[in-house]
Amino acid sequence: MHGLSMTASLMLFWLMMSGDFGLLNLALGIASSLLVVAISTRMDVVDHESQPIHLTPRLPMYLGWLAVQVIKSNLAVTRCIWRSGQAISPDMIWLNLSQESVLGKVIYANSVTLTPGTVTLNIQDEVILVHTLTQSDSHTLQQGEMDNRVRNLECGCL
Repeated sequence: MHGLSMTASLMLFWLMMSGDFGLLNLALGIASSLLVVAISTRMDVVDHESQPIHLTPRLPMYLGWLAVQVIKSNLAVTRCIWRSGQAISPDMIWLNLSQESVLGKVIYANSVTLTPGTVTLNIQDEVILVHTLTQSDSHTLQQGEMDNRVRNLECGCL
């Protein structure tokens, strides 16, 4: 199942990047995709982490929410810059992780880093170290909405 998903993803990427739907290009795309999947399978790297198809039903909702958070954070950082740094109050906090898998923890850490004004510095077992641009960012992360949304993405539970 994961190999099929990987083949479809690679083929879709091939088509998007080439934009050519000619017979030769399609044949080369299929052959390339199958070759990459065959090599990846032989290397034993095609699994639920390399192709997390179990996240597919919940992923669009999460990505939409994350996009809104990135836009809000961009505006907040812009306000800080316009105020000549008066609103900047850097902080470093440790946050508890509720994700059950390594993939869930990585998604959470990357989501934090993608959000302007916050950077993930370290992950240790069940905690994460985050640098924030403002105390407000620290407070928002401590409320745990992003953690809860990533946990919901990971397991479908609330």
